[in-house]
Amino acid sequence: MGVGMSSGRRRGIGVGGGRGPSSGMLPLLALQVLLEYGRAGASRPPVTAALIAANALVYLRPGALDAFLPPLSRVAFNPHLIIQYGDLTRFFLSAFYHLSETHFFYNMTSLLWKGIQLETSVGSVEFASMVAALLGLSQGITLLLSKGLLLFGNEAAYYDQYAVGFSGVLFGMKIVLNAWSDDYVFLHGMVIPAKYAAWAELLLIQAFIPGTSFIGHLGGILAGLTYLLLKRSYSGPDPLALLVSGIANVVSWPVKFAQRLLRPGRHQGSRVGRRASRETGRGMWRCSVCTYDNSPSADICEMCNSVREDRDVPPRQHLHTGSNGALSVDEVRRRRLQRFDR
Repeated sequence: MGVGMSSGRRRGIGVGGGRGPSSGMLPLLALQVLLEYGRAGASRPPVTAALIAANALVYLRPGALDAFLPPLSRVAFNPHLIIQYGDLTRFFLSAFYHLSETHFFYNMTSLLWKGIQLETSVGSVEFASMVAALLGLSQGITLLLSKGLLLFGNEAAYYDQYAVGFSGVLFGMKIVLNAWSDDYVFLHGMVIPAKYAAWAELLLIQAFIPGTSFIGHLGGILAGLTYLLLKRSYSGPDPLALLVSGIANVVSWPVKFAQRLLRPGRHQGSRVGRRASRETGRGMWRCSVCTYDNSPSADICEMCNSVREDRDVPPRQHLHTGSNGALSVDEVRRRRLQRFDR
């Protein structure tokens, strides 16, 4: 939820995705993404990249997508239409539409910065569940706020207003990102604690940028606070994270299966194991000292005279052994060489 539009302004939007004349910001955004994901040692969070790509496809509407995607006028968030007709298309899809190139650029730049930090910190699965939760919470709280103001007699201001944009989710992400921060941020000439930066930004945007959705941004902040409250009060596994993880496993299963089929078999060489004996082909057992394969009837290694430990055999004394009954290193080496010279 970024740019708010009154019902009168909506008539001037048209039926497309909201694109106007290019101001040259899209190449700059692409350069920022390439620099962030292309630098050495970058973590390259996939969910953040997927969200930016999804918003870009909706905004640019390339090729056949232009006919497939609904127009902006069909998906713009409107509390009156959502409540009266149960229009879930407006409820969910309005966050992925943007009114102008400037609107799209600033939202995606913010998503790039916040998304990389959060996804790197909590992991891709939990970050995906966080975005889904913030999307539903911010849209739902905005709907409740608009309906509540209607009950207090303020119908014209918010209940019939149209709005689009990812800003509601971004405000919620800003709350989560700065929740436990003790740092200070520099915001338009003011130095304020980072945990209050979202509230200051809400007031500054409303004061200096006309036409923005105050209720949508406020809903995003309250969504972030609600998400943190739910996370603190619930100690069990995140159900949304489990759902996202399950979907990811189902989607990636064919790829993993194909990789297993195409992966060459591993070479099974002889190794010295931890156990005293290892079963090999035809019931033979392998000595852990000299790796010689002995017949199944033998209880003592035919090469180095080590006792097969999985059988209870009384120890025997042999030539070239030390005082404790163990073969010397030189004797083991001599017998190995003798074995390979056969």
